[in-house]
Amino acid sequence: MPPLAVKQWDEAERRYRQVVEQFPSTEAAPEALYWSGVAKYKASGNPVALGETAQRFKQSYTESAWAKKASVWATDRAAGRPA
Repeated sequence: MPPLAVKQWDEAERRYRQVVEQFPSTEAAPEALYWSGVAKYKASGNPVALGETAQRFKQSYTESAWAKKASVWATDRAAGRPA
């Protein structure tokens, strides 16, 4: 089973990040970036991980459907700023 499915958050985050780093121009990269952010958040419980992922989408893959999904994470709380 995939690491995300069995709650192996650190392993899932590492694998998804690896896809983004090794295959940045593929259609799989934006989805992998999204799920790497989810896995990092699940591992830590810290919403800043989601805010960081939303920021990365502002730099890359801005037109992807995954960027739109991650845009809800671009809040003050997720960015580590007081609400």
